[in-house]
Amino acid sequence: MPELDPLLLSRIQFAFTISFHILFPSFTIGLAAWLLVLEVLWLRTGKAIYADIATHWTKIFAVSFGMGVVSGVVLSYEFGTNWSELSRLGGNVIGPLMSYEVLTAFFLEAGFLGIMLFGRNRVPKAVHLFATAMVALGTLISAFWILSANSWMQTPAGYTAGPDGVLHVADWWQVIFNPSFPYRFAHMVAAAYLTTAFIVSGIGAWYILRGRSVPHGRIMLGMGLSLLMWLAPLQVVIGDLHGLNTLHYQPAKVAALEAHWETGREVPLILFALPDPKAETNHYEIALPKLGSLILTHERNGEVVGLKSFPPEDRPNPIIPFFAFRIMVGIGLIMIAVGLVGAVLWLTGRLYTSRWFLRTLVWVSPLGFLAVLAGWFTAEVGRQPWVVYGLLRTADAVSPVPGGSILSSIILFVLVYGVVFGAGLYYMAKLVSRGPDETPRVPEEEEADLSHRPMAAAGSP
Repeated sequence: MPELDPLLLSRIQFAFTISFHILFPSFTIGLAAWLLVLEVLWLRTGKAIYADIATHWTKIFAVSFGMGVVSGVVLSYEFGTNWSELSRLGGNVIGPLMSYEVLTAFFLEAGFLGIMLFGRNRVPKAVHLFATAMVALGTLISAFWILSANSWMQTPAGYTAGPDGVLHVADWWQVIFNPSFPYRFAHMVAAAYLTTAFIVSGIGAWYILRGRSVPHGRIMLGMGLSLLMWLAPLQVVIGDLHGLNTLHYQPAKVAALEAHWETGREVPLILFALPDPKAETNHYEIALPKLGSLILTHERNGEVVGLKSFPPEDRPNPIIPFFAFRIMVGIGLIMIAVGLVGAVLWLTGRLYTSRWFLRTLVWVSPLGFLAVLAGWFTAEVGRQPWVVYGLLRTADAVSPVPGGSILSSIILFVLVYGVVFGAGLYYMAKLVSRGPDETPRVPEEEEADLSHRPMAAAGSP
């Protein structure tokens, strides 16, 4: 029986758990903000339909938020069980950043989540709005600290290294606002909002096609597209700025995701290829001449460093980043196209009657999740062979745990995640299928009466 590689298995386990976890924050970050918008519209217009939609989606948010918290706790333990050397050498920097996320974002969310979920008819409307705003703010603060920690691992700054290799903080400002953090934070938050907009638009279109909850579906579709129309093109600009930053600080990553082997100027834009790391070349390459330099450096004659300029042991394997990056960009272009078509149909008064477009929205609605995963794989695999870029190799960060133990935990994770989270996803699908029309709601007269009597309402079932 071949020997099991602990490093490879630890990477597979973390890739599985982080990929599963990131789906939920990428949805709840945008969903919390949308719920806040619905609450504001309800208070400003007095239209009960906004409260109906918010009540319906709050249930979906609660399940998704819970699964995100549970799957996130697992990752914290993996730093000790699978990556103890990373914790020992880099824990002085990474540990406090993750602790700040708990002390700020998690405590804020935990403090107001109960009011948001169960207080609609038990507290004044303004209090419920404030609680929703705090939960939405908490999701952004959570993303802030997690992206700061991860970005520091991509572009470390503000540190000193002791003679034993242990990293210490020299400047917290430089650690938190490291060179890649502003771009990666903006890119991730925009991706989360786009993911939610795609899901909300698709489900709204599905309601219209079914002929049930049509007024609610029209609002969902309209609000989702109104965000998609301008944020998808803006995401391209954010991504371009992020790319320039990556080219400056992580040129090997850019060389890998573009599958460029030779350093040169006026390099082509490779649309498709099969990178071959052993032969250091690409097979079946389809490329557009000179566009690579223009897009990557914003100069027609800009120089792009190739993978051969780096020692073989310092190169990321280009296969996964190359294809993951193109999947992410391709989905981004689909989002832009959907937004443009939706804008035209909206202006011509055919948005809610063009069934072909409604069906398209339903089919493409999950693509935001795939784009998030593709982007995450581009960033993380493209960073290899470093876990802290240029300072600590992934091979030196792994725990001295037998491969068989890691394989057993991977199998256990797959089974438990499949059962527990499969049930959660099934319940969310049932909530979506039920629709806002079947969501029980207190009559507006009683609701208004309860909002003026919070103490009495708190004791009601």
